[in-house]
Amino acid sequence: QVQLEESGGGLVQAGGSLRLSCAASGSIISITAMGWWRQAPGKQRELVAIITNGGSTNYADSVKGRFTISKGNAKNTVYLQMNSLRSEDTADYYCNADRVRSTTQAVLGSYWGQGTRVTVSS
Repeated sequence: QVQLEESGGGLVQAGGSLRLSCAASGSIISITAMGWWRQAPGKQRELVAIITNGGSTNYADSVKGRFTISKGNAKNTVYLQMNSLRSEDTADYYCNADRVRSTTQAVLGSYWGQGTRVTVSS
């Protein structure tokens, strides 16, 4: 089994900052990429940022220059530093571990955390 645990969401004023954390644990051999997605009320889930095991990153246009995804020192951890937050960033944020090789599954898997809510007040 693979579990993802997120933390760091909360309420912040527009222009403020938050840092989200995600730690993957369980029967993991390797993870190809980890990323953050978000889903605002009434909208589809969208990719915010992704980082590969090689360190390559990609961001949604709406967060470029404001958000930074990075790996933690602990294995299989990832952070999302969110600066200059706007009301439109309000959403539930989900951590994803993609193309995960584990000791318990014969095929690569994709796993999601439970989500952490970010609310930006204007």
